[in-house]
Amino acid sequence: MQRDVQLTVRMVISFLALTLIYLVFLGFIAAYFGLGILPIAVIAGLMIGAQWYFSDKIVLWSTGTKLVTKEEYPALHDIVERLALKANIPKPKVGIMSSNVANAFATGKTPKSSVVAVSSGLMKILKKDELEGVLSHELTHIRHRDVTIITLASLFSTIAWFLMQSSMFGSMYGGYGYGGRQQNGSPFLVLIIAAIVWLLSFLIIRAISRYREFAADRGGALLTGQPMNLSRALMKIHGEIKIAPTQELQRLEGQNAFFIIPAISGRTIAKYFSTHPPVEERVKRLMRIEQELRNSDNLGI
Repeated sequence: MQRDVQLTVRMVISFLALTLIYLVFLGFIAAYFGLGILPIAVIAGLMIGAQWYFSDKIVLWSTGTKLVTKEEYPALHDIVERLALKANIPKPKVGIMSSNVANAFATGKTPKSSVVAVSSGLMKILKKDELEGVLSHELTHIRHRDVTIITLASLFSTIAWFLMQSSMFGSMYGGYGYGGRQQNGSPFLVLIIAAIVWLLSFLIIRAISRYREFAADRGGALLTGQPMNLSRALMKIHGEIKIAPTQELQRLEGQNAFFIIPAISGRTIAKYFSTHPPVEERVKRLMRIEQELRNSDNLGI
């Protein structure tokens, strides 16, 4: 099956734009703080290292996910094991998220340390083949190392956010920064530059995340050879989230980047900055993949 060239081009353009923004930003903060590139790189490395190391632990804790054994959920483990074998990746750990909101996610720093989790609510509404479609999507995320990609992409976005906060604090004290030392310019300039960098990187990272979802849908569909199973699962999950209790959705909103469908509570502005593309568009793409597979079968490919 051919690669999605349009999707690949968009991903490349997004990463190039993000790289350019970060290079300009790196030069600015190096000049402003009077530091060389090496100290800035060390600080950035420490920040991203901490974020990368603790990210999966935070996700499991914040979603209330418990790792489960094969003895507890044999059918679920069997599906994951079979799909992992087909995807040529190590079998990830399996978790159950204690929530009536139907959803699923994958996390982990590497394929060997990854976890794939489904909610108790998801287990209640999906048939076995639909659950397989969802898990194939999540295992594709693991195979593509999407958690690592998004974490690395957000490196200087995190630093920009940190500088925004420190600049707002510094501006209230006459422009004095770390250790009470006067900085090489107005803290308001740092605030403005950091805010621009954060906003642009925020939007681009959201775009990258949406492209990764399309890629995971496609990879999952090809892994099972049954795109419509994933399509039906997405529509069911979307329908359940629309009627889920607002309080439960608000509890999970902070981890929306990891879920197969974001748990957005109500008609909020969050939907315009979603980490995921619209479900309707995802279903249309899956239908096109279904047609591609049928045409390949008819041609004997």
